[in-house]
Formats: sequence, structure tokens, C-alpha cells
Amino acid sequence: MSDRIDLIVSGGTLAGLSTAIQAKEAGVGRVLLLEAGEGVAVPELVGHHALEVRFQEKVEAVAPGPAGVVVTTRAAIYQGGALVVADHFNAPFARPSYGVPAGLAGRIHFGTVPRDPRDLDVLVVGANELAVEWSLQLANAGAGVVLALGSHEFDRLSRLSRRVLLRLEAERKATVFWHTKPDSVVEFDGLPMASFDDRRTPDLQFDHIVYVTEPAAPPQPFGTSGIDWEPGIAEGVVWWVWDGPGEVPVGVRQVLPGKAWAEVRAARFPTLPAPYHPPRDWRREDGQAIEALRAEHYNATIAYFDRAHSDLWVFRVQPDHGDTFHLPGQYASLGLGYWEPRGDGAMEPDLADKWDRLIRRSYSISSPIFDRHGYLIDAQRSDQLEFYVVMVPAAGDRVPALTPRLALKNPGDRIYMGPKVAGRYTLSPVTDPGSQVVFLSTGTGEAPHNSMAVELLRKGHYGPIVSVVSVRYASDLGYIDFHRQLEERFHNYHYLPLTTREPGPKLYVQDVIRRDLLVEQFGVDLDPTHTQVFLCGNPAMIGLPEWAEDRPVFPERQGVAELLMERRFTLDRRGVRGNVHYEEYW
Repeated sequence: MSDRIDLIVSGGTLAGLSTAIQAKEAGVGRVLLLEAGEGVAVPELVGHHALEVRFQEKVEAVAPGPAGVVVTTRAAIYQGGALVVADHFNAPFARPSYGVPAGLAGRIHFGTVPRDPRDLDVLVVGANELAVEWSLQLANAGAGVVLALGSHEFDRLSRLSRRVLLRLEAERKATVFWHTKPDSVVEFDGLPMASFDDRRTPDLQFDHIVYVTEPAAPPQPFGTSGIDWEPGIAEGVVWWVWDGPGEVPVGVRQVLPGKAWAEVRAARFPTLPAPYHPPRDWRREDGQAIEALRAEHYNATIAYFDRAHSDLWVFRVQPDHGDTFHLPGQYASLGLGYWEPRGDGAMEPDLADKWDRLIRRSYSISSPIFDRHGYLIDAQRSDQLEFYVVMVPAAGDRVPALTPRLALKNPGDRIYMGPKVAGRYTLSPVTDPGSQVVFLSTGTGEAPHNSMAVELLRKGHYGPIVSVVSVRYASDLGYIDFHRQLEERFHNYHYLPLTTREPGPKLYVQDVIRRDLLVEQFGVDLDPTHTQVFLCGNPAMIGLPEWAEDRPVFPERQGVAELLMERRFTLDRRGVRGNVHYEEYW
């Protein structure tokens, strides 16, 4: 039997590593990590924290000992003051309630990951330690990873898992959906397409989906199928780190990964100092804490910031890591911390509870239109992304979080940029360079249309291109001078700005369709046989229907979608490729 060990941790998982590291940081004398395999979740942490690790040592039996517990592996017998079991035990994973198409069998995984994920887009679904570990593994292997945590309490995860997620985001290696998860999966062009329970998250297509949800049956770590358990072990000596349902024998405590070290310390090492968490109010006033949070979360710099007016901005962001490749029409996510000051003085409910968290919002990528030499810009050659954003004012119970903070930013300030540019609102339907392309938008919804129009003109599209945008006032037209220059240079490009609060006739995008204004002004007829229409902006303008099987049920207020369907256009929808494409802007 080996010399006495203060704390034995079984499992080189994120939860196991986290517990061992926290114990060493707190001053526990000797901490031993046992790992049944040949590696741990984050290998570099072993040397960094001088962890004592025994590889290829699986815990086979646990029995009472004079100082606490006796742990037996195939290689040795250890006497410890306490044992934390943080292994991943095999259990059949539950399938989602909505089911998945049979044709996707090779692309949907339950409890496994794709064999060679390099350059693949993979959605990981799960709100537990294993989901984080597999996301890390996939990202390190070169996959484009999206982790859908769903509605999840962040502090249920171990401290190390939380840091891994923040690092993956900061290095732009993974996208984390913190509050949404899929509610259906369909097959589209042979690949899985997921829709999400938060309508603000668009449908996304992936190469593979990995489910790491609650197991169909709880794992049994102790007993005939796992560790041999000898009764008589005192209460508060052995902990099983697990965040799902399960049964444990007398003497074992089940604990959440995020609470493991706190419970072990309180029970076995009460004289060691507890982790110190400054009061929220103190942190709000502490400049060092704010700078530390910025350093931890922000991964990009605002390179350019132009205020068309106080509430309308064009700005560019340059990320620290990764490229800026995107297809015209796609979007990226931006974020600032709740710790940043607001420019509107509004009071946010529960600010103290979320003060150190990050606000994230998705914005369509716009385009500078011309480069510094006056040529049409090639966005793929730029190391920056441009955004066109309007200040969202507080109204009643709605207190927007991001734009009032963004209002105070300037070139050189730091910001968060999401790792993955995404979106299916692209020019892929435009395959005929002589076809008509009509862009219809409201406000800053014209952002993706700027880059799409430039791309068409750069590639020699010779059919008519029309961009219509409706705003309240003429001052809300942040790109109008550039569009007028495009009209001067390209005889097939037309720009039609509409205002709704200026003196004179009030026109909405719907009026352009009803009155055939495109024919009247530009000779462009809305003929579905040779026209592609793109819609972005206010959902009331777009007016998407609900579908009763194949029958559309439109909203009471008539939108462009209904007007176009009356002209025999076909809307894009799941499983149907149409000639009307849309992006809801808010």
C-alpha cells in the first residue's frame, strides 16, 4: 500500500482536472489523479500545475480505510483521505424527442464523434461536461464546432469547463449557443439541418450532429457494472461528480461538477480557505476586475467607427484569431460585457446577477462597397468585417443590452467577435448572370444587400439589380452616396430609397410591389420566371406565413411575402427552394 494521499481524484476529465487543480491551489498536501486511459482532457495542465498523475490506472475497488478510504487499481493500492470519482461511465444516450430522419444515420451520432472531423461543421448538443470535452476535442481536430447548451446554468459546469468554453470562443474555435438548442432536424441536400427553439437563431446546416444529452439510463459507477464497493465507508469521504440522475450507495455523495471542490473542501478540508468571490457591487466599481474581464472575453478590435448620426453607425472589426472569410449575406456575432457602461442611462433588471457575463448578438455583415482606390471592394481580401447597426432604444419593459454599450465605443476599443461566420442567406440561388435580382429591406436590413450587390457587380452580373430600402428619415440612409456612385458606374444597378416620416408621400416596401414602381421607374417587372427576390429587415415588412401542411397562413398585416406569392413567386422554406429568400433582422 502506498503512502497516504490527502485526496484521490479518479478521472482525467475536465471535472476531475478541475477538482485536482482547485485542491492544489487551496493548499491540499498531496493530490493524486488516476486516469484509466493514456491522456487527460487538457494535457498541458498536468505540467503547468505539477499534477501527480497515474495513467492506465482504473479504479477497481473502494473500501473503508483508517484515514478515510482505500482505493485499489490493477497496479496499486492507495490510502486516501477522500476520493472524488469524476470518470465518464458508459451509458446509452437518449435520442431527441423530435426524432431524426433515417437517411441521416451516418451523420447523426449518439455518444460518439465523427472519425475524421477536420474541416467539417459539427453541431454538439448537450449541457454537460462530456459535451464540452467533445467540443474541445473536435475543435482541436480542426472541425467547425457549434455547441448548443440550451437553457443551462453556467455554474453547474466545472470551473475548467467554463474556462475551456470561454477560451474556445475567445480564440474563435467554437460557437456556443448558451440559451438555445435544436427542436427539430430535417434532411436537406443530404445533410442535417437543425432548427432551434429560439426564433432568433436561424436554421443551420451541418455535416454532422453529435448528441451528448442525458443518458437513456443513468450510469452505474458503483456495483457489479462499475467499481466494486465495500459497505461501511463513512459519509463525506467519497463523491461522485455527475450532473444527471443516478443512484449511489450509502456513503457516496453525488455532486455537480461546478460544486465538487467546494463540497469536498467543506467536508474534508474545512481549515483551508474557501474561494473568494468579491461582492458584485464591489466588482462593478473595480477597474482591475473590468480589465481582467475584457482580457478574458474580448478577441477583436474596433478598427473603424463612423457615426452617420448619433444612433446609426458603420464600423469595422478586426479579429485577433482566425480569418474573416464569408459569403456575401452571411452574419457574425458581436459581444460586449454587461460590465461596460451604457450610453442611455437605462436601468437593467438583475444587472448584478449577470454583471460579469457577455452580451452576444448576431449582425449581418455589410460592405464598404469601394476600396481606398475607388474600385469595388473584394471583401475576401480584407482582414476586417464591416457592420451597419442602429441604436435600439429602451421602451417599456424592453431594455436592450448591447447597442447602448456599443454607442460609447471608438476605434481601438476591444470587443468580442464570434468564431463562426454563418448563414444561408447568400447569393447561391443566383445562377443566371442575366436574371433580375431585387433586394428589399428596411433600415439596417440593407447591410447584407450591400455586400451582395457588390459581389454581383464584381462578377459581371449584367441583368438588372435593384436595391430598395425603407427608412424613417433621409438621414437614416448611411450608404446612399455609395449607392449613387454605383448607379453612375453600372447601368444595370438601381437604388430606391423610401422614407416614411419626411414631408411628402409616405411609401413602404409593400407599396413598391402593389404599385409596380420598379416597372415604372426602372423597367424591372417582377416576373417569377427570371427574378430572384431577397428580403431583410422588419418581420412585418417580410410577412412570413405559418404553414398548415402546404397551405400558407399569412399575418393580418399584409407583407411582401404574401404580395409576391400572389404573383406566383415561391417562398424558401424547409425542403423547398424558392425564388424569394429572406433574413429576419430582429
